[in-house]
Amino acid sequence: MHDHGMGMSDLPQLGWSEFFGTWSLSPGWLVAVVLIGALYLAGRGLAGPATSVPRWRVASFLTGLVLLWVMVASAIGGYAMSLAWMHMVLHLTLIMVVPTLLVLGHPLTVLVESFREQGQARARRVLRSLPFAALFSPAFGLLVYTVVIVGTHLTSFMDHMARHESLMVGEQVVYVLAGWFFLLPLIGEEPVRSDLPYLGRIALLVVGMVPDTIVGIVMLQTNHDMYPVYSGMRPDWSLDAVRDIQTAGALMWAGGDGGMMFIAIGLVIAVITSPMRRAKMTGAFLEGVRRQTLVEHVSDSGAEAPHTVDGADLDPDGDEALAAYNRMLARFADHER
Repeated sequence: MHDHGMGMSDLPQLGWSEFFGTWSLSPGWLVAVVLIGALYLAGRGLAGPATSVPRWRVASFLTGLVLLWVMVASAIGGYAMSLAWMHMVLHLTLIMVVPTLLVLGHPLTVLVESFREQGQARARRVLRSLPFAALFSPAFGLLVYTVVIVGTHLTSFMDHMARHESLMVGEQVVYVLAGWFFLLPLIGEEPVRSDLPYLGRIALLVVGMVPDTIVGIVMLQTNHDMYPVYSGMRPDWSLDAVRDIQTAGALMWAGGDGGMMFIAIGLVIAVITSPMRRAKMTGAFLEGVRRQTLVEHVSDSGAEAPHTVDGADLDPDGDEALAAYNRMLARFADHER
């Protein structure tokens, strides 16, 4: 076990033995992680058998907390203050992987269900109030994510952090919060007002690649030291400053976009395997348009389907709807001919 507080130039050359041997207790983070985990488990325990949070979500949340502590206490956190590419590994994990695991744990649902029946109703009203609706909105999450990504990499923040190591802790907290606010309305199913259709959620995940891509390309193509103060803390054995930053940029571009795509694919799989999510794929307006279009073609075909004339009972995935859809395509083909 080594102390992360050692001089950065004194860090041993990074190898497997140093990677697994350079650890710190990080007591502040450890206490925070244990406390949050205990509160989460206590809240779920208060809900008893009536809880809607299954065990796999509990495991996801606790795994996210453990991973958070591991990242800051291990060699990754120890070398992040001297190697830009290692700092990027830490950053990507804290802003994407850890928040994904925490969001899937449904902590807001656990909080609501920890109250009695009347308390749950009040808690749901609070979470669906206008201030919280704005706080948990997809637009706010995307804004925070973008500002954090750009602000910590394309400004002088890294040099300020090198002068004041306490900013490193603040940066780590902000990374986790930014990722959580961004991903909550996209992959979470919490009792909040935001209920974006899943097609919109997938689109926002793609939009989330933009700041990662821009920052990654800028860092990858740089031909000068973007963080002279921070780079001055590099050990003698490390990459030169420009190559170190370029490597970090490549990780940002590939890892950021790859992570977003992985989350998007997981969301698509979740939608495909759930009839409830499939019903919310396009949202109420577009789904209503689709139903009305199918109803019109059922009616125009002369088929005896009085129970579907108003569209209320038409199954959009049933045989009747499929037949109407096929007739609509046939009419389009005849029109083209």
